[in-house]
Amino acid sequence: MSEPILSARRLSKSYVSGDRRIEVLCGVDLEIAAGESVSIRGESGSGKSTLLNLLSGLDSPDGGELAWAGASVHVDARAKFLGMVFQSFYLIPEIDALANVLMAARMIGAPGAVERARAKELIARVGLAERATHLPAQLSGGERQRVAVARALMNSPKLILADEPTGNLDERTGDAVIELLLGLCRDTATALALVTHNASHAAKTRRQLMLTAGSLA
Repeated sequence: MSEPILSARRLSKSYVSGDRRIEVLCGVDLEIAAGESVSIRGESGSGKSTLLNLLSGLDSPDGGELAWAGASVHVDARAKFLGMVFQSFYLIPEIDALANVLMAARMIGAPGAVERARAKELIARVGLAERATHLPAQLSGGERQRVAVARALMNSPKLILADEPTGNLDERTGDAVIELLLGLCRDTATALALVTHNASHAAKTRRQLMLTAGSLA
C-alpha cells in the first residue's frame, strides 16, 4: 500500500479566551491517499478552518503528528506540495487574472517560458482564456474563484486544500466551481481536502467526514 499523501495523527489545538482554554481539536486522525477527494463538514465554529490551517502548516498543533507524503512538514516545501483555495479568493487586485495564476510560481522562483505557458493553459482550462488580461475587479465572483483554482494548481501540487470555496458564491455558480475543482483534481490526480457546509458538494467527493466535538468521523 502506498504512503498517504497526507497523514495526521492525534492532532490537537486549543486557544485561550479570557481565563478559559477552549479545546477546538482533540485527537484528530486523518489520512488522504494520492488523488483522493475528501470532504469535511461540521457546524460553524467546529474547527474546520483551524484543521486546514494545521494541515497546511500555516499553524502548529499543540500535539500530534503531521506528515506530507511520509515526510515531516517543511514550510519551505509548501508552495510545491500543496495549493490552497479560500472562500475570499485572495487575488492581488492590481494584476490581471493570468498574473495572479503565475504568482504561485513566483513563490518557488522566477517564472520562465514553461511557467507562463502552464499559467495560460490553466486559465484556458478554467474557461477564462478570454478574460486572462482582466483585473479581479472586472471579474465576477465565480470567475475570481476559477482564477484561484487555477492558481492553486499552478505548481502541480500533490494536494489541494479548499476552505469553503463556494461560501461567497450563489448556488448555481458554486455548483459549477465545485464541479470544476473536482474535475481538475481528477484529471491531474491531485488529492483534495474540501471543507464545506454544503452537503450536496460534500457528497461529490470520494469520502465524506464530519468534524464533531473536535474529532473527525
